[in-house]
Amino acid sequence: MSADQFSSGCWRRKNPARLVFFFLCLWSLISFSRAGRLSASRQKLEVQKHLNRLNKPPVKTIQSPDGDIIDCVHISHQPAFDHPFLKDHKIQTRPSYHPEGLFDENKISTGHKERANDITQLWHMNGKCPEDTIPIRRTKKEDVLRSSSVKRYGKKKHRSIPKPRSVDPDLINQSGHQHAIAYVEGDKYYGAKATINVWEPKIQQPNEFSLSQIWVLGGSFGEDLNSIEAGWQVSPDLYGDNNTRLFTYWTSDAYQATGCYNLLCSGFIQVNSEIAMGASISPVSAFRNSQYDISILVWKDPKEGNWWMQFGSNYVLGYWPSFLFSYLADSASMIEWGGEVVNSEPEGQHTSTQMGSGRFPEEGFGKSSYFRNIQVVDSSNNLKAPKDLGTFTEKSNCYDVQTGSNGDWGHYFYYGGPGRNPNCP
Repeated sequence: MSADQFSSGCWRRKNPARLVFFFLCLWSLISFSRAGRLSASRQKLEVQKHLNRLNKPPVKTIQSPDGDIIDCVHISHQPAFDHPFLKDHKIQTRPSYHPEGLFDENKISTGHKERANDITQLWHMNGKCPEDTIPIRRTKKEDVLRSSSVKRYGKKKHRSIPKPRSVDPDLINQSGHQHAIAYVEGDKYYGAKATINVWEPKIQQPNEFSLSQIWVLGGSFGEDLNSIEAGWQVSPDLYGDNNTRLFTYWTSDAYQATGCYNLLCSGFIQVNSEIAMGASISPVSAFRNSQYDISILVWKDPKEGNWWMQFGSNYVLGYWPSFLFSYLADSASMIEWGGEVVNSEPEGQHTSTQMGSGRFPEEGFGKSSYFRNIQVVDSSNNLKAPKDLGTFTEKSNCYDVQTGSNGDWGHYFYYGGPGRNPNCP
C-alpha cells in the first residue's frame, strides 16, 4: 500500500471518533514513511561499506574501453588478506612444481585456425599494471544493487552443480541450472586442464547466465561439496553487460556461506599483474569464421598444497590456499568440463539463452563450441589423458555434448545448443 492510499483510507472513515482515528492514521503514516527512509538509508550504508571492503586503494587506475575500471592494487593489499587466516600469510610468488606433459599451445591443428595466442583482455588497450600490483575490476554501486542482497553479491545460487549419476529430476527442476558436460570420477585427481573455445552466447533475461568452465570437485554432492571452477562466462546480473569474461569460483560448502566469483571475497590470492579476473576477453569466435580459444589449468602444488591456476601458456594467475577446503585439502574426486546455463522460465517453458556458440555439437568446427586437449593431473604431478570420459546433460534437445579423440586435439568434445527450439519448447 502506498502512503497516499493509506492517507485517503483514513479520511474516508466516518464515525464519532474520526478525529482520534485521523491522528492515529497520521502517526502511522509518519512511522511508515520514516521506516522506508531508514530502510533505504540502511541499504545505502550497507552497500557503501561493502564497496569499501572490496575496492582497495589503487596505485594506478586504468579505464577499459568496455566501461570497466581496473584498479592496480598492491599485491599485499588485495581482498584475499581480509581473511582472518591470511593475516600473516607469506605470499607464494610461484608454484613449487608445475605439471609435466603440457600440450604445445602454439600448435595449429590441421585445417583449423585457432589463433589461441591472439586472446587478450580489453583493458590492455589502455595500459598495464606496474610490478608488485595486481589488476582488480572495480565493483560499482549498481553491480551490488543488481544482486538479491549485499550478502549474496558475487555468489552463485545453491544447487548449481551437475551431478551426472542418479540425478533427481526434482533437483534439476528446482535449481533451474542446465549443463552439457564431460566428466571423470573414481580416482584421486590433482588438477585438470583444457583449451576452451570462446564465444559470446545470447542471454534471454538479465538474471540468467551462460558459462563454459572446468570444475575441480571434492566431497559428496551434499552441503559439504568443495569446488574450484574456472572458465569464461556471460552474466548480465553480475557484470551489467553481455561481454564474455574470464572468471573463477570456489566454495567449500556447496555455495552456501563460503566462496565467490573472482576476487569478490577473501580467498584466492592473485600474484599476476597482467590478467584481471572478471575482465572481458577479446576477441571471441564467430560463426563460420575465426575461432579463438583459451587454455586453463588448475593444479595442486605437491609441496605447499595450494591449488594454482594458469591462464594460457604464460600467465600463472595465483592460488587458493589449501586451508580454504576440507576434501580438496587432499585431492579432488571428480573433474567436470563443459557448459552451464540458468533457465529461469516457469515450469514447462524453456529459455532461449544459448550455451557455447548456441549451436548443437554435430555442427562441428567453426559452428559449435568445443573443449580440446582435456587432461587431468595425477599424483605424480603429470598431465595425462582422462580414462573413461563420461558425458551428461539434463535435456539433450536443448543442449547436448559429443566426445571424440585424435592426435591434434587429444580428448575433446563439442557441446552446447540454442535452448528453446521446436524440440525444446
